Parts: sequence; C-alpha cells; structure tokens
Amino acid sequence: MNETLQRFEKMLESSEQEFVDLETFEKVTGHYMEMGDWEKALLACDRGLADFPYSLDLILSKVQVLANKGDHEQAHELLDRAALFHPGDVEITFMQVALANMVGDFEEAVELLESLAYRVDDQDEIYFQLGQTYQNAGKLEEAVGYFKKTLAHNLDHEDALLELTHCLEMLGQLESHLDYYTDLVDQAPFSWLAWFNLGVAYRRLDRNIDSVQALEYAILIKEDFASGYFQLGNAYMSLEKFEDAKAQYLIALKLEDDQPEIHCCLGTCYERLEAYDQAIKCYQKTVKLDPMWDDGWYGLGICFNELERWYEAVGFFRRAIQITALNPDYWLALAETEFKVGNVISAFEAFEKAAEIEPSNPEIWLKWSLVLFEQGNYARAIDLLQAAIEDLPEEADLYYHMAVYHIHSGDYREALIFLETALTLDYDGHIQLFDFFQELDKQKALYKIIEQYRQ
Repeated sequence: MNETLQRFEKMLESSEQEFVDLETFEKVTGHYMEMGDWEKALLACDRGLADFPYSLDLILSKVQVLANKGDHEQAHELLDRAALFHPGDVEITFMQVALANMVGDFEEAVELLESLAYRVDDQDEIYFQLGQTYQNAGKLEEAVGYFKKTLAHNLDHEDALLELTHCLEMLGQLESHLDYYTDLVDQAPFSWLAWFNLGVAYRRLDRNIDSVQALEYAILIKEDFASGYFQLGNAYMSLEKFEDAKAQYLIALKLEDDQPEIHCCLGTCYERLEAYDQAIKCYQKTVKLDPMWDDGWYGLGICFNELERWYEAVGFFRRAIQITALNPDYWLALAETEFKVGNVISAFEAFEKAAEIEPSNPEIWLKWSLVLFEQGNYARAIDLLQAAIEDLPEEADLYYHMAVYHIHSGDYREALIFLETALTLDYDGHIQLFDFFQELDKQKALYKIIEQYRQ
C-alpha cells in the first residue's frame, strides 16, 4: 500500500499520465478517506473517474467526499447522474439516504428507506437505518422501535444494540428495559454481543458488580473481544478495583490497534494507583496518537501536579482548555495550580470561569473559598460561600466551611448558626472541622456542640 501511495503521489506531483487499474484507484481513495484527507481523496476519485467514468464505487466515494467537504449540491447532482448509469441500484439509494440525513431532510430519508423495503433481502439494515434517521431527527421513541425491529431480525447487529442503549439512556428508560436485555440473553445465551450490551446497560445504571458479571460472560464467549475487556476495565474503575482494571485495559491494548481512549483510561488507572511515571507515559502516548484528546493533556496536568511540577502542570491544563474550553474540571485544576505557583489573579480568573460553567458544583465554591481563607481573607471567603448557599441551600459542606470561616474571623454566634444547620443536613460531615483546628481546646469545644446533635 505504501508503494502504491508513493507512486500515486509522484504521479500527482509530476502530472504524468500513467495507467492505474480500477482496484488501485479504489484502494487509494479508501485510504485517504479513512485518513480524513478529503482533498487527496477527491483527487484520487477524479483521476480514477477520468479513466473509469462508470465505476459506481468511485462515484459513491466521490459523493461521500463531497458531502464531507460540505458540497451537498454537487454530491446530489453526481448521484442523480449515477442513477442514470445504474438505474435501480440500492447502493445509490442508500447514499441518497445518507445525504438526506446530512442535510436534515429526514422525511425524504424515511421515504427512500421505505422504498427499499421490498428491494433488499437484509431487512435488518433497512430497520437500522430507519432507526438512525429517527434518532437524527430527535424522535427517540420511534428510533427505539426500529432498533428493536433490527434486533428481532438480527440479534448480532452490534450497531443496533449500541444505538438502542444510547437512545434508552437519553430517554431515561434504560432501567425499565433491563428485562428486554435479559430476554436477549435468554434467547441467545452464547451471544457475546447480548451479554456485552447487558453489561453496558448495567454500567450506565451504576450497577457495576452486575456489569462485571455480564461482561465477563461476554469475554468468556469471545476471548478476543477488545471492547469487552475495555468496558470491563471501566466497570472495575467504577468499583475502584484499579489493579483489575489495569489488567483488562492491557488486554484490550494487545487486541486493538493503539487507541488513544484505551491509553488514556490506562493512564487514569496508573494515576489512581499513584504510579505517576507510568501514568505520564500512557497520557503521552494518548496525545501523540491524537493531539486533540483533551483528557490526555488534563491527565498529564494532574500527574505533574502530584509530582509538584506545577509550572509544567499549568501548561498541560491550558492545553486541555484550548481544546475543550467548557470543562469546569479543567478550569478548577488550573485555578488550584496557578495559585500554587503564585499566580493569584490567574487563579481567581480560572475559579470564576469554572463557577460560570458549572455553578451547581459545590466543590468549585469550596476550593475557591479555601484559597481566600488561606490568604487570611475571611470576609471574602464568607461572601463567596454566602452566594453559593443561596443557590445550593442543601449542601452541608458549604455550611461547615462557613462555620470555620466565622470562627477564624471571631464571629462565634454566626459560626454556631451555620454549624447547627450543617449538622442538621449531614451530621457525619462534621469530621472535616477538625482539619481546621489543631488546638485541643477548640476541638473539645466543637465536640461538645456536635455531641448535642448526635441524635
């Protein structure tokens, strides 16, 4: 393939006419499309169609390239011409469906698919594409119905199983459909796909122990099932069984070509195991494979932060934010790290941005107020949390911190009011108070008040 590509690109550079057979043009075009290099893919299509003007594969490839480049009108015209040369060809109709979906003409896509119902043997594919069309149109209930019809015809339709799970999750109906998934397993107890999707459904519902059991059946049936090992690793991560998760991710990597997602998850696993050097290697591999994988840059920032290499961590967090600016976790991590290196103004700007993105996250307000508290600016810390409490009146931790800040500012009456509210909301949360007071006398005084609320 490399030799073929080199020969083709040399031909483009020199503008020399050289005979290339149809199969080679198809392979070269397919390679560039897979790489997302639409310009070279279009050149390959045009060169191929110059010699083989009636090749349906090249015509359909060119239509797909034009559509991906946003030239939908030219793509439609080309398809209409193809229909003259290849009347009644179902591949042309399928491409028309894809184009209709791309431009949002979902009614036309449905009509085209319904016209194919009596012309193709694989009814499951028609049902699946109808499901996808309704999903694209935001009609999830209808999509669920067609994905179920797909599976009734072909239980091994992997994409239908995955899209069904996604739609049910969006509709909030995943739990009510667990019987449906268990019925699929009962119908085909040796279907690795059925077990896999039951495991995925359990995991989406945070039933991770059940998820582990189902996914283990999936990989027992299909030992080379990379996605099964990957999802099993995710389930173990949720259970905080990091060694078990690591083992599954490593198997998934052996079975799959280098995937940034697997490297990134493995990096997170090493990070939780405090093996930061190993985690850094995984995250570096992630961003090398895909420089736009923001979680990889964020993971590098976390690791360098743990190693107290804060200046480097700041750079990694900022790189993650360049890719995904609306992730509050990235801004919060940046804020804390900027403060550690003494960039107080930048830290406050980052805290403010995190709170703007996710004002309902109490962790942002608590960490922001702690920075002010550590500066000795108790009044501003109190004002900040007071604003947070107005929006989050049920968050006990906000009241515990308010009690601490008022004690340090000498306002014991207000401190007692906030402490009483915190104890009422979450009595067990009082343990955090003792981190702020090392003096035994103050601890004893607090303990007496806390004891009164034990009941």
